[in-house]
Amino acid sequence: MDDAAKNSPVRAARAPRQEDDRLRRGRAALAVSFFAQGTLFALLVTRIPAIQDRYGISDGLLPVFLAAVPILAGAGSVVTEQLVKRVRPSVVLRWVQPAVAVILLALGAGNALWVAAVTLALFGVCVGGLDASMNMLGVSLQHAYGRSIMLGFHASYSLGGIIGASLAWAGAHWHLSLVVLYGPVVAVLIPLTLTASRWYADQEQPAPADGDGVREAQAVVMRLLLPLCLVMAFAYIGDSTVSNWSAKYLQDTLHSSEQLSTVPYAVYMVTTLIGRSVGDFGVRRFGAVAVVRLGTVVAMAGFAVVAAAPGAWVGMLGFTLLGLGLCVIVPQTFAAAGRLFPGASDSAIARLNIFNYVGFLVGSPLVGALGDVWSYRGAMLVPMVLVGATLLYAGSFEPAPAGYGVGHERPRTVDVG
Repeated sequence: MDDAAKNSPVRAARAPRQEDDRLRRGRAALAVSFFAQGTLFALLVTRIPAIQDRYGISDGLLPVFLAAVPILAGAGSVVTEQLVKRVRPSVVLRWVQPAVAVILLALGAGNALWVAAVTLALFGVCVGGLDASMNMLGVSLQHAYGRSIMLGFHASYSLGGIIGASLAWAGAHWHLSLVVLYGPVVAVLIPLTLTASRWYADQEQPAPADGDGVREAQAVVMRLLLPLCLVMAFAYIGDSTVSNWSAKYLQDTLHSSEQLSTVPYAVYMVTTLIGRSVGDFGVRRFGAVAVVRLGTVVAMAGFAVVAAAPGAWVGMLGFTLLGLGLCVIVPQTFAAAGRLFPGASDSAIARLNIFNYVGFLVGSPLVGALGDVWSYRGAMLVPMVLVGATLLYAGSFEPAPAGYGVGHERPRTVDVG
């Protein structure tokens, strides 16, 4: 082929089209991964009582087992930060996601206490790597697209959570064993995610000039990342309050029926899905700062309504507001970290992801302790104040003034935030 043919307008136009196709396939594939993770995680957390009964875990020992999962997930996120310096995030995600599914099935199939300890420990480590690598790919894809798409990925996670919780309800209703419940799901999700992994789209990032550059970048990341780390922890304190205490609060404090007490978390998940499904459009139109501020105010209003609710149905309204408010904060926090450190976004996201588990670990015992020594109504005001602190750090969500610095600069009308 002569030089004229190589440089023809047709050939020049084909390259951007192929790149766009690669990004679209990568976006769809990553949405599958988020969906699968939401399903698997919901199948674990919603069947904790069945796991406790299967292994004979005492009430005193259960909190130790449950606390170990987020602690080890944080360790897994730290390991992933180092791992992606040697292999691409897509490689980590491709193999750690099937591992999480297999570990969940092993947990459902075992019957000795040591099996529960080993599988939950492995689940924690692997889920930390899974969460970190998924969000690394999501942030890099958002950079490449040049517009907000992170909320869409987390909407897929919420949809998976709803499906997983529904399957768990069916398993409990029909008295299915854990291995019978988990087996078919794992048999579907492993081939699905492995097939989708063929189209994961990594993004090259500029390498530092020397070793000193690496140390400086890490120091800058930790100093500037701290506000976003706090926002992430506060958001997950709010989220864990809903997931762990909504049923008990509605039944014991607002005197609902046992059946109605199971509804708030389902409502919360549905409103989370709705909010994330439309949230990207809001970010594109109004910017990330405005969306995060609005979400924070709505979440604070939700906690206030829950705390002051005279009855169960008003309490349900509060949990609905919480879903609509909290749902935008976490995806935008990941996006902001990637935008602040375009040359070291993988490292920033891995470190930020640790505070996901910090919030999850702190939130439930914090509310429980305050509820026991004070009141559960008063305890709901504490996550309200902590989530409200996001308003103090809203400036950290400001877009960079000159694009993303990752080789995909595009003319901007509204930055993705």
